[in-house]
Amino acid sequence: MKKIQLKVNGMVCNGCEDRVKNTLKNIDGITKVNANYKNGIVTILLKKDVEKNILIETIKNLGYEVFEED
Repeated sequence: MKKIQLKVNGMVCNGCEDRVKNTLKNIDGITKVNANYKNGIVTILLKKDVEKNILIETIKNLGYEVFEED
């Protein structure tokens, strides 16, 4: 299983976390999503390859700013 971590700015509450999680879970190939608004980290577990830019664009379309973790 592949793990991707993204830094997301703009999440300010549990509702923001849920919005990101529920939207990403609808993408085929994603098995689990954890979002933490306090540290701004979104962790995504993939069972098959999904292009990272698709994940980033999906989050950006929700109105958040996304940075790749080093």
